[in-house]
Amino acid sequence: MKPKVYVTRRLPKVAWDELIEACDAELWDEEFPPPHEELLARVADKEGLLCLLTDRIDADLMDSAPNLKVISQCAVGFDNIDVAAATARGVPVGHTPGVLTDATADFAWALLMSAARRVPEAVDYVRAGKWNTWGLTVLLGQRVYGMTLGVVGMGRIGQAVAERARGFNMRILYYDAFRQPEAEERLGVEYRSLEEVLAGSDFVTLHVNLTDETRHMINARTLAMMKPTAIVINTSRGPVIDMDALYDALKAGVIVYAALDVTDPEPLPADHKLLTLSNCIINPHIASGTIATRTLMAQMAVRNLIAGLRGEALPNQVNSL
Repeated sequence: MKPKVYVTRRLPKVAWDELIEACDAELWDEEFPPPHEELLARVADKEGLLCLLTDRIDADLMDSAPNLKVISQCAVGFDNIDVAAATARGVPVGHTPGVLTDATADFAWALLMSAARRVPEAVDYVRAGKWNTWGLTVLLGQRVYGMTLGVVGMGRIGQAVAERARGFNMRILYYDAFRQPEAEERLGVEYRSLEEVLAGSDFVTLHVNLTDETRHMINARTLAMMKPTAIVINTSRGPVIDMDALYDALKAGVIVYAALDVTDPEPLPADHKLLTLSNCIINPHIASGTIATRTLMAQMAVRNLIAGLRGEALPNQVNSL
């Protein structure tokens, strides 16, 4: 008999086919995440759970599923999962690192360039019928080539962003909780304190995990350290930025622009004040959203799930058991 598993969202067909060959899978086939109480009820008799960042996987859920053998997250981050509770119950937790590095780095650059050259504003300008002639001072943006990039978080994605910056002949400053000498040698990046990175950069791109230390790392105090011409890009986690402080800084001209793929809360309400600003780009968490990347993520999540059901070590496991 195939093990019973619950899947909280639709998967690409190739990954779903691989899953149902090995498992008796029940799918939440809706656009929005299952309500938490619904999720608790659905996993009660399941041995495996394949979930997303939008699902709260807490101790109560684990206790509601006495047969649960594995939790597999289809994402790199796992701050929605109580990993300590899973570890205490002997449940391995899987995630999907590495595969989305290039897609996310590409998208961080797409946001950087769009903000620097005010691309969304220009599109709106044309669509509003304002393009009547060529003007010397119309929609002037910021120079990118030869400027200074500040990378906060020099992990895989931060390093991939830095690699792309070399093609723009940029000076690259970085801050990380752990110094990265290999990256310094290979990429020519310069280690600085967070304060020095913020103060010295024309563009600040965020690539940190969400922890107690990084929550609201970008706030009124740290925004005030930046250049008034600075642009902030966030493709990490929404709560790394204090959204109220960001709004105030953009409104008052403390910094010139922000480009976000992640927000706090997420999704951002349609009436949120940041959406009233022309100098703030907001995207719906799509940095890893290429067909190839999302398919590979789903396949990795499925293989983590199947390994856990078999009692094997997960190919990509978060916790040590």
